[in-house]
Amino acid sequence: MASQTITIDNYKLFPSPRNQHREIFEHRLFLPYPYALIDLPSYDLTGRYSLFAACRLSDMKMGQMVSFELEADEARFQSRFVPD
Repeated sequence: MASQTITIDNYKLFPSPRNQHREIFEHRLFLPYPYALIDLPSYDLTGRYSLFAACRLSDMKMGQMVSFELEADEARFQSRFVPD
């Protein structure tokens, strides 16, 4: 099965098959760590969220993008995330 790609703003996104919500929410965070293991349920977020492998088109930098429905969840994630 071919993987679906999504292009937004300056990013090409590849949805994680583990996403419960296959949406791109308003609050987004690009992480330049393409191999970091991100277990979003362990962050105890209150709103919906989704994870994507991402390519930043301006410099072709690979990473991951996390999108959050709630701004508070983005702040919670940022305060707790430590790259491998």
